[in-house]
Amino acid sequence: MKRLLTVFVGLITALSFSSCGYNTMVSKDENVKGKWAQVENAYQRRADLIPNLVATVKGAANHEESTLTAVVEARAKATQVTVDPSNLSEEEIANYQQTQDALSQSIGRLLVSVEAYPDLKANSNFQELQAQLEGTENRISVERRAYNEAVQDYNTTVRSFPNNIMAGMFGFKAKGTFTATEGADKAPTVSF
Repeated sequence: MKRLLTVFVGLITALSFSSCGYNTMVSKDENVKGKWAQVENAYQRRADLIPNLVATVKGAANHEESTLTAVVEARAKATQVTVDPSNLSEEEIANYQQTQDALSQSIGRLLVSVEAYPDLKANSNFQELQAQLEGTENRISVERRAYNEAVQDYNTTVRSFPNNIMAGMFGFKAKGTFTATEGADKAPTVSF
C-alpha cells in the first residue's frame, strides 16, 4: 500500500509540475538566450569587418587619422562590453546598446569622410567592405527584432497568471529588450 501511495504521490507531483508552466518558462528562457547569442554574433561580425575597413581607408585617406582613431577606439569599447545571458535586464541591454550605437556613429562618420576621396570610393576592396558592412547592419537589425520577439513571448509567459507564481518561486524574471535610439523618431536633415 505504501508503494502504491508513493507512486501515486509521485505521479501527481510530476503532473502538477508539467502543468505549472516551469518547463515552458525554461524553454522560452533558452530561446531568449539563443536569440541573444545571435545578436552578439551579428555585432561580432561587424567588429571583425572594421579593421579591414579602417586599413583600406587608411591607405587612401591618411590625413583622416582622427576619424580612423575614433572608429578603432569605439570598436575596442564595443567589444569589451558583454552581457551575461542570464541577466538580460533593461539596464544591461541599454548599456550594451549604447556602446554599439557609439560604434555605429563612428562608422557613419568614417563613411561620410570617405566621400571626399573619389579614388577610395572607386576601390573595389572598399566597395566590397562597405557592402559587407551594410549587410551586417541588416543582420543586426533582423537579429535584434528576433530577440525582441523572443523576449516578448518569454515576458508574457512569465508575467501571466498562474505562471507568474511559479516564475517568482523559481527566479524567472522579465528580460530587457532593444529600444530605438534617442532621436530616432526624427527624420535626419539632408542638405546639398
